[in-house]
Amino acid sequence: MATPPTSIPIEDVNEERCVPCSPGLLIDRGEVDLLTAQLKAMADQTRLQIVHLIDQAPAGELCVCDLTESLDLAQPTVSRHLKILTTTGLLRREQRGTWAWFSIRWDALRKLRKHAFPRGIDCSPL
Repeated sequence: MATPPTSIPIEDVNEERCVPCSPGLLIDRGEVDLLTAQLKAMADQTRLQIVHLIDQAPAGELCVCDLTESLDLAQPTVSRHLKILTTTGLLRREQRGTWAWFSIRWDALRKLRKHAFPRGIDCSPL
């Protein structure tokens, strides 16, 4: 049951206690575009599963055929998701004969985390 608005306490804040301050520098516009694309790429359920599967792979890389079998998706669908992750710089693609192998670009994930969550970077082993 919702609380009626009249019973919610409202703090009395006077002007003397509120001092405007600079929250910090904005991220460069080009960097924001890249970060946004990377976060959108990671926000998809299938792409998040792909990154997770690659991370869990013993060699740190997987072939497209491994991913199609694990995800139970058609190869063109998996390839489309891999292209998005590769284009945004989150995965590395290496062609070996007729198959493409993918690995995580840890430097890109560290950079994403550093720029998107700068205060949390000191708390993480990533």
